[in-house]
Amino acid sequence: MNLLKSFIRKTNLYKPLRGIYRKLNNIPTHPLLNSKTKKGMNLTYLGTEYGGWFFVDSQDLHGCTIISAGLGEDASFDVEFAQKYNAKIVIIDPTPRALNHFNEIIRNLGSPSSRAYSDGGKQPIEAYDLYGLSVENFSIIDKALWNEKTTLKFFKPNNPQSVSHSIVNFQNNYRTDTPYIEVETTTVPALINELGVNNQDIPLFKLDIEGAAIEVISDCLENGFFPKQILVEFDELHKPSEKAFKRVDEIHSKLLSSGYELVKTDGLESFIYYLS
Repeated sequence: MNLLKSFIRKTNLYKPLRGIYRKLNNIPTHPLLNSKTKKGMNLTYLGTEYGGWFFVDSQDLHGCTIISAGLGEDASFDVEFAQKYNAKIVIIDPTPRALNHFNEIIRNLGSPSSRAYSDGGKQPIEAYDLYGLSVENFSIIDKALWNEKTTLKFFKPNNPQSVSHSIVNFQNNYRTDTPYIEVETTTVPALINELGVNNQDIPLFKLDIEGAAIEVISDCLENGFFPKQILVEFDELHKPSEKAFKRVDEIHSKLLSSGYELVKTDGLESFIYYLS
């Protein structure tokens, strides 16, 4: 079975095969993952099977600035979004391999794609269509997104081949004694202030930050940041537990009470919320 899990992670059928794997092994899924796509929404998809996202295609995205938290080594969504909307992508990720990947992208700005995307979560720089894009389209904050500005443990993944670190360490049942690096953190309100923009100037907020999204979204709502779209991966659903389900339930309720509606989920851990 470990061979099957390894194959699933490396193939471009990553998402559908993971769903099959969960069913075969009777792994519990959160009830929200059975939610149907809301009708009447102009949904589109950008990026690879592994790192791409659905979102609502709307006029306010053209020439906009978005915040994209969590880069890893698959920037397909960010690059394609910048191309489609001539947008500025503010990326947040402090992990060393993600920073190296970003720097390679910047060095290759202006180059067209010369090969196809690869399977899995590590993309070759040559696969990105960077033609016509410049440093004006991308910036990176080498800090972790959290609900306060401080220095925290950033716990390393169990698999040394994985790039993803986690503040809450859900991979190890929320323990605090596993290997880590220390990183500075920032908040969305602080970031918006540094960017010199208003809350309403960010129409889309994407979060794939290994369990920290719940604290970050809660902080955003409490501080009056209500982007039109929130694309969030509740990573804790990778490893289902009573605590993980409770945390997702609580933030989902907060989003609904703030005027958001769930318009789509991939049935695994990705959710798209839209401010109605």
